[in-house]
Amino acid sequence: MKLILLGAPGAGKGTQAAMLEEKYKIPQISTGDILRASVKEKTSMGVKAKEFMDKGSLVPDEVVVGIIEERIVKPDCENGFILDGFPRNTAQADALSAMLDKNGENIDLVASILVDDQEVIARLAGRRTCKECKKGYHVTFKPPKEAGKCDACGNELFQRTDDKEETVKDRLEVYKEQTQPLIDYYSQKNKLKSIVGEGGIDKVFEKICGLIDEAMP
Repeated sequence: MKLILLGAPGAGKGTQAAMLEEKYKIPQISTGDILRASVKEKTSMGVKAKEFMDKGSLVPDEVVVGIIEERIVKPDCENGFILDGFPRNTAQADALSAMLDKNGENIDLVASILVDDQEVIARLAGRRTCKECKKGYHVTFKPPKEAGKCDACGNELFQRTDDKEETVKDRLEVYKEQTQPLIDYYSQKNKLKSIVGEGGIDKVFEKICGLIDEAMP
C-alpha cells in the first residue's frame, strides 16, 4: 500500500500516520524527518540539502524529490509507505509519479483529512510546551495541573511561534494555496478520498483504515 496523507497543519496527519505504520507495517515517511536524517547521514542529496539549509533557504523541489527517492528504495518500503508532507505541489507529484513509474508502481490512495479552519486554530493555538523537558500540553484538551507549569518538571510552559493564532492562519492560507491543485490533481486520477477529521483520533483512524482496506491492491 502506497499512501499519501493530505491535511492542513493540525489535522492530525502525523498521529494517524504513526498509527497506520503500526497497523499495516509500512513506514511513515515524513519529509522533515527524512530531510534531517539525510543531512545527518551525509547522503548525496543530504549534502545538497544542507547547503540550502545553512543559508536559511528553502530546499528546492529537485533535492526534496531526490531525498524521497533515496528513502523509498530502502528495503522497509518493499510493501509500501505512508507519505506525510510530500508531495507539496504538483511538480513534486509529477516527480513522484515518474519515480514510481520506473518500477511499474503507482500511488494506491490519497487520503485527505478535512478539518474546519476554526478547529485547526483551536488545536494549534492551544498547544504549550515545557521549556525544559519539552513535554507537550494543550490548554483545552490536555491542560497541566497548574496553569503555565509542567507537571513533570515544574518548569514554565511556552507557546511556539508557529502556534500563535495569526501564524496559524497564515499557515492555513499557504496550505490551501499549495494543496488545492494537489486535490484536483489526484481527483483527476481517481486516487483521492476525503474524510472528516473530527470525532476523536480513533474514529478518524477507523475511517482511514476503511479507505485503505477498500483500496488495497
